[in-house]
Amino acid sequence: MTDADSLSGTLLIAMPGMPDQRFSHAVVFLCAHSEEGAMGLILNKPVPDLNFGALLKTLDVPMQGAHSGLGDAPAQANDPVYYGGPVETSRGFVLHTPDVFLTDSSLSVTEFASLSTSMDILAQVARGQGPAEVRLALGYSGWGAGQLEDELRAGGWLTCPADPGLLYGTMPERLWLAALDKIGVDPRLLSSKSGRA
Repeated sequence: MTDADSLSGTLLIAMPGMPDQRFSHAVVFLCAHSEEGAMGLILNKPVPDLNFGALLKTLDVPMQGAHSGLGDAPAQANDPVYYGGPVETSRGFVLHTPDVFLTDSSLSVTEFASLSTSMDILAQVARGQGPAEVRLALGYSGWGAGQLEDELRAGGWLTCPADPGLLYGTMPERLWLAALDKIGVDPRLLSSKSGRA
């Protein structure tokens, strides 16, 4: 597989007939895709009753705010935490703009999206010094060698070019429809049955 064949930096849109309910109406941002497999984060499934501020508190990461003496709470404190996928669900993944935070543990995906797994980025966000745009996910979505290609051939996913508006500026409940709209697909015309290659 060449870099031109890689779907890294692309959105996957689950078809209505997706048999795995964990991916029902999911929009997945592919962070890595090669002959060895693929890895991405679901962007439109918030974890119920968990926001960024609550997670930081659980992790004992000091956050700016009225009781901390550090000033106003960071803008992302009330942002939802997302279910990134069924793999390693206790591990955090931070999708963010590459404007502030890049370390050796960061993966540059596109010019507007990097992936970090370091606790340092959470500490920066907690201090109000983090990237302009952040999406925090617990767990990730993974495919073994050839698995994603098989699912694409079977009609389980559509692909959509990613952009900052879809990644960071679209409410999760609107993202599936917004991604379909970007590629000119009317959801009413989609079959609820996945095809087989």
